[in-house]
Amino acid sequence: MPSDRPILLVEDNPDDEALSLRAFNKHRIRNEVIVARDGVEALNYLFASGSRAGQAPLMPAVILLDLKLPRIDGLEVLRRIRADARTALLPVVILTTSREAQDIQEAYRLGANSYIRKPVDFEQFLDTVGQLGAYWLTLNEFAQT
Repeated sequence: MPSDRPILLVEDNPDDEALSLRAFNKHRIRNEVIVARDGVEALNYLFASGSRAGQAPLMPAVILLDLKLPRIDGLEVLRRIRADARTALLPVVILTTSREAQDIQEAYRLGANSYIRKPVDFEQFLDTVGQLGAYWLTLNEFAQT
């Protein structure tokens, strides 16, 4: 059964954000997509802190997390997600341009569920993001958070 929980897209590049949203639409993924444009904003959504203090924490179906982010990078965001019992089991997919072996190793060491390099080709990017959404929202079984 498809999840009705939102997707948290943590992406600072406006072009990649627009392509991701287009990919979800193309693949008929109707879940709300919440965009955080840096690591601080992502953590504020997840923990109802900072500018979102007093609001309900966000418990997305999946987090698509870029690594190269302003203010707090993606690896630190992942570290904080896994360190908190409320978010420790949330699926986190690293979606980044980084091909650095060190980034891949560290992402998995910190508990990433998957590490995907963003394709450069427009159509490949659309298909990759669409397939990610379809898998994590319809096929994956969620742990209770």
